[in-house]
Amino acid sequence: MTVTTLSGLAKAKRLVIKVGSALLISEGKARGEWLASLAQEIARIGASGTQVIVVSSGAIALGAAKLGLPKGGRGSLADAQAAASVGQVELARLWSEMLGQHDLIAAQMLVTLDDLEDRRRYLNASATLERLIEAGAIPVVNENDSVATEEIRFGDNDRLAARVAQAAQAEAVLLLSDVDGLFDRDPREDGAELVETVEGVTPEVIAMATGESTSGLGSGGMLAKLQAARIAERAGIALAIINGTHSSPIDRALDAGRGTLFLPQGDESARKAWLSGRLAPAGVLTVDEGCTTALANGASVLAAGLTEVEGDFRRGDLVAIHGAKGERLGQGLVEYTADECRAILGLREDQQSDKLGYAPRAAVVHRDHMVRA
Repeated sequence: MTVTTLSGLAKAKRLVIKVGSALLISEGKARGEWLASLAQEIARIGASGTQVIVVSSGAIALGAAKLGLPKGGRGSLADAQAAASVGQVELARLWSEMLGQHDLIAAQMLVTLDDLEDRRRYLNASATLERLIEAGAIPVVNENDSVATEEIRFGDNDRLAARVAQAAQAEAVLLLSDVDGLFDRDPREDGAELVETVEGVTPEVIAMATGESTSGLGSGGMLAKLQAARIAERAGIALAIINGTHSSPIDRALDAGRGTLFLPQGDESARKAWLSGRLAPAGVLTVDEGCTTALANGASVLAAGLTEVEGDFRRGDLVAIHGAKGERLGQGLVEYTADECRAILGLREDQQSDKLGYAPRAAVVHRDHMVRA
């Protein structure tokens, strides 16, 4: 089914629920009563026929408290990795105990950015999620912060939740936040109004958000949630933001109809959905105005339209595509290495053979391997 209302989340065939550190942890300890109420909600949703996947933060905060690390374990990358190593054990135990009280089996699944950026590893993760659900377990997913570096990490579990929803072919994502949803301005300002429904994450919608996390524990913010919504909507997945600070937060928000629902905007092929959700381009191709116009009409990126090449990438890597003014036009899988792209920069097809030493390919980035911003 396609989720078109907030109450429809609880009727989705498969639902991803994301829980942040600030909701789960208080002063280095789990909020036991709150987590128990959430586990009860998950059990009830599951009993109604919805398959649930949990994306849970909290490992770094829990581990930092046990190790006595400053700044919540985020003082350095080494501290975060050490805290995650200790905290992940505790986090898995928490979910196992809370879900176990309802005869549910929790399955820990740790992933890195590379696991969902690489196509083969993405398919492996998808198969694992599918098998766990078939076996009756509830996957509890978190970023593997014990090995992830600053360069190869999601950095927030909002976008991770959207990518997990893609891999699991979920119909909806529910982000539990410390606010009711997206407001038309900072919710602390007088007159701020909740935006109940969003049909497409446009620049105007993004302008409503800030990248700040009010708790100091999490690594996301409203901007990260909008980025997650953009990933989800392009894959035909609904995403909602609700206030998770209360006991039984899902029931409370859905009964009151209080939250922000981002409606699905498309149903791309599985490959293009994966491509649009990738977060770490290896380089940037800048194109001229003629190419920008052609791309808007569904064309491929040709060497003749290239004006600048940034990065050091190989054939098949993901690259971002920018217009002459620096605007992001899309991203796709490049057909040449960075050096080859520089060699044929601005050249027509009949001029490329001498530079390359072989007959040129049809495009630098073919339209079939590209998604537009």
